[in-house]
Amino acid sequence: MRSTDDVVESLRKALAGVGVILPSLSVDPVTGASDEPFALVDLGRCSVRTAERLASVLRGECPAVGTPVVDVRNGRLGEVVEHVGGAVRLRPVAGGRPWECPADSVGPAAPEEVLRTRLRWANRQSAGA
Repeated sequence: MRSTDDVVESLRKALAGVGVILPSLSVDPVTGASDEPFALVDLGRCSVRTAERLASVLRGECPAVGTPVVDVRNGRLGEVVEHVGGAVRLRPVAGGRPWECPADSVGPAAPEEVLRTRLRWANRQSAGA
């Protein structure tokens, strides 16, 4: 039997592998210090976005909610907001109106392009302030 710490670390890595980070994930300090044979895992608190992404991963949605993608039909960069039938609802990474895209028309977004787009958007916002 693996230790609770090992199980927590394994869960942390598995969640990170699907893009879910639970910052408060830990061994429950009360049960971890007790004489009980098995400590509890404290999943902790997380933001609504993280909870939404976790639910999407557990439902097997691909790409998961919160994932940056490219609409291959026109090259637009968006973040998955929800899955609707055979379509994916996307929100522009740099702000704007959401749009729907067929699920088979989304591709992976390059991390450097996502960062570049977010930086351009942030710079425009700070210049207008």
